[in-house]
Amino acid sequence: MNALAIITARGGSKRIPRKNIKPFLGKPIIEYSIDAAISSGMFSEVMVSTDDQEIVDISTKAGATVPFMRSEKTANDYATTLDVLLEVIEEYESRGKHFDYMCCLYPTAPFVTADAISEAMNILIDKQADTVFPVVKFSFPPQRCMIVKDGKLEAKWPEYTQTRSQDLEPYYHDCGQFYCINVNSFLEQRKIMMNNVLPFFQDEINVQDIDTMEDWAIAEMKYKILKDIK
Repeated sequence: MNALAIITARGGSKRIPRKNIKPFLGKPIIEYSIDAAISSGMFSEVMVSTDDQEIVDISTKAGATVPFMRSEKTANDYATTLDVLLEVIEEYESRGKHFDYMCCLYPTAPFVTADAISEAMNILIDKQADTVFPVVKFSFPPQRCMIVKDGKLEAKWPEYTQTRSQDLEPYYHDCGQFYCINVNSFLEQRKIMMNNVLPFFQDEINVQDIDTMEDWAIAEMKYKILKDIK
C-alpha cells in the first residue's frame, strides 16, 4: 500500500521534559507508536518528523526513518500538527515521492495498537473518506455541565437536569492518538478535519491524555491493567 506513517515528535516539551522519548514502562514512549505503525503492515514507510538528534537516534534504532529534519518554523511552541503534516508531505512531493494515504501518529500514544491502525486505515480506503478520526465518548454527559455565575453554581443548560443520561445525545472528543488521511484531499483542503470525516470509536480504557506527570503515572497503571486483562 502506498501509505506513509508520520510520527510527530519535536524535541521541546515544557510540562514533561523530553516527553517524547521519556521511558514508559521501560522503553522510550515513542517506540510504542513506531512499533504499532510498523506492525500494522499498512505503510510503505514509517517516518518521524523531529528537530532533535536524540529522537532521530532512538527512532531509527526502533525501525523508523528520518529522511529530513523538521524546520525551525514547525519546531516552535506555536506550530500545529497541520503545519507539520503539510511540511512533511510537501517535502516528499518536492522529492518526487507521492503517497495516496497517510496516518499521523502522536509519539505519546502507547495505547495505540497495530489492529486499531489497520482497521482505521481500511475504513479510510474502503469508505473513501477524507479523514478517519478516532474519538471517545465523554464519560459524563456535557449537557449536564455546570458553571459558576456571580459566585453561584448553576446548570449551564437547566432543561437537561432531569433528562436521563441514556436519553441525551452522546458527545465525543478527539482521542489524541492518530488520524488517517487521504493525501490528495489533504493537499486540496489543507486541514485535518475535512469535508468527509468518519469516526473510529475507541473505548475509554484505551485513551489517556498525557500532559502532566500525574497523567503519566495514570497511563502506566492503565497500560498494566490492559496487559493483565489481555
